[in-house]
Amino acid sequence: MFVPAGLHPARVERHQLAQIARAGADLFEIGLAHHDAGLDGPVIQAAYRSALNRGHVLARALRAVEHAAGLRPTVVMTYWGTVSQHGPERLARLLADAGAVGAMVVDLPYDQAECWQDAAKAANLSTPRLVPRHLADTGLATVAAGASGWLYAPASTGPTGYRGPLDVPALADFTTRLRAASPLPVVSGVGISTPALAERVAPLVDAVVIGTPVVRALMTAPEQAPALTAAFAQALNPYATTETRA
Repeated sequence: MFVPAGLHPARVERHQLAQIARAGADLFEIGLAHHDAGLDGPVIQAAYRSALNRGHVLARALRAVEHAAGLRPTVVMTYWGTVSQHGPERLARLLADAGAVGAMVVDLPYDQAECWQDAAKAANLSTPRLVPRHLADTGLATVAAGASGWLYAPASTGPTGYRGPLDVPALADFTTRLRAASPLPVVSGVGISTPALAERVAPLVDAVVIGTPVVRALMTAPEQAPALTAAFAQALNPYATTETRA
């Protein structure tokens, strides 16, 4: 389950994370707020603005990671601007010390990939990679070679929060290409807006990532977030993992 850090006060956030874990989330992806979240849609961007307005973004995120990691395996989703701001080595160590098992930089520049991978490896963090669907096979191989943990295959080519139809055959073709390029697990998210869509995508991948539907609930009707999480978890059963972020 994707949860943006700092959306609510720490006590409320801890309670929400515990409820979401009990409702069926097998893994947390904690979003580290960024002012230019270009790969995200309006819901997650609004959540990030709220977190930024609260201030102390990194400190709040580390507290969220620490609590989430006590409940479920936890990775962090962030943008390169944030990594650059805090320094790859320092940020990787802080995330690892807080209990994260990995961190995915969704817009990782090719010329910074080795730097980030070295910093993460030194901190014992995995480095999942988001793989754009348009990449040629040689590009897939390059990205896969620098990844660890998993490869992230967006179900939609749009931003997070996309609510239209999904081209499931195109996603199936893409996951086949990814499996040919790497033995890493393949995770999908982005545009998996309903439990029914999650059920259609699940057989193609090793894990499904849910985010915007639950983030929307956390922003507008937090009491509904556990039931929504449970609905996605039930739809994915008996498939492997319910993660975060769509």
